[in-house]
Amino acid sequence: MSDTQILLESGTNEIEIMQFTIFGELYGINVAKVREIMMADKVKPIPHAHETVEGIFKPRDTLLTVINLPKYLTGESGEPSDRDLFIITNFNKTNIAFRVHTVVGISRISWEDIQKPDKTLTNNEEGVSTGIAQCDGSLVTILDFEKIVAEIAPETGIQVEEVDKLGFRPERDDHIVLAEDSILLTKMIKDSLSRAGYGNVKNFNNGKEAWEYLCSLRDDEDLYEEAALLITDIEMPEMDGHRLTKLVKEDEKMKEIPVIIFSSLINEEMRRKGKLLGADEQLSKPEIGRLVEVMDELIDRRRAQ
Repeated sequence: MSDTQILLESGTNEIEIMQFTIFGELYGINVAKVREIMMADKVKPIPHAHETVEGIFKPRDTLLTVINLPKYLTGESGEPSDRDLFIITNFNKTNIAFRVHTVVGISRISWEDIQKPDKTLTNNEEGVSTGIAQCDGSLVTILDFEKIVAEIAPETGIQVEEVDKLGFRPERDDHIVLAEDSILLTKMIKDSLSRAGYGNVKNFNNGKEAWEYLCSLRDDEDLYEEAALLITDIEMPEMDGHRLTKLVKEDEKMKEIPVIIFSSLINEEMRRKGKLLGADEQLSKPEIGRLVEVMDELIDRRRAQ
């Protein structure tokens, strides 16, 4: 077993960042999202596609959409070069290729060393950066690839309407704890849960804040009333969802709180790691309807014990 696997499975709050450049600027992506790096290849254009979608190409019998990341980030695509690279990604059950100029390397850092960008940089709105990290002495902007794809193809993200397909649902008084650093996704998740009858959702910007809140309830007789269930993302500054899950499930008083990991990173490898950490369920972020069904099952099962 590799050191990386051990780190992720033990929930030690570390991440590997792949650094790449666009017009000389350093950016980063979580290695867990990366399937492979390829030399840029010929791309078949698709009529009426989004302006930053170059088209499609098909390496080894897999059809991939290619997004021109330089154009998305700067509005300028520049001259295509034979030295350009495609970063092939997998998240939200989707494979996408992103054009970049160079790949610099991989650094392993703690989530504690990743800071959210100041709101003055984003006009008080959420930008496409999930955080700023210092890797090997350089500042690296970690991009929110889920937000980029959701802007280009909204149908790949959370569909709030999925909840309506569940039919009539009564209001529930269960108190839900949500750890999610994305402002946009927090709103969409809360809106979806509200439609499903879960109106009592207390959200936190990262695992550390959620953990501190849970610790403040730890000795209360009403612990399981104030925290009937925890939903957590994996990728979050300061403390990630794997570390948060590990802390909750190793605590004698909190371990019966149902934990759902709700992340774009869920695949078989991540599912195995989450299970070892004690997660009760793990779902990919587009599955908002399934999330509601699982919440019902886990909360009702714990109350029946």
